[in-house]
Amino acid sequence: MLTYQVGNHLTTEQFRDLLVRSTLGERRPIHDDACLRGMLENADLIITCRDGDTLVGIARSVTDFHFCCYLSDLAVDRDYQGRGIGKALISQTQRSLEPTCQLILLSAPAATTYYPHLGFQKHDSAWTLPAGAPALSSERVQG
Repeated sequence: MLTYQVGNHLTTEQFRDLLVRSTLGERRPIHDDACLRGMLENADLIITCRDGDTLVGIARSVTDFHFCCYLSDLAVDRDYQGRGIGKALISQTQRSLEPTCQLILLSAPAATTYYPHLGFQKHDSAWTLPAGAPALSSERVQG
């Protein structure tokens, strides 16, 4: 039986294991314990899905709960995909937010066709600054 729970009720090891089993491990710092711990400790909203004692899904978000919620990790164990767990995690996330709050996420390349079916709209003007890349200089920018 699948159970969903709001809150950070998991260990770094459980988080890492799920990331690997979901394919997100390919794009997450699974060998950096301090980073994984920080990802868990500093998330504003974590929702998990378990099958018994086994963690099979997670939605990890950074949010102000009113205007925007960055759903930074949506991970479901490969063996459990296709059972509606991702959709349920997104719905649980939405229920934890004010009705005025929009969800924002960056899709894994293999999941770009998944999100439109759930009502997500593509946003062509999103930008990222990779870790370690220098930001603009302190000189005034003309624009």
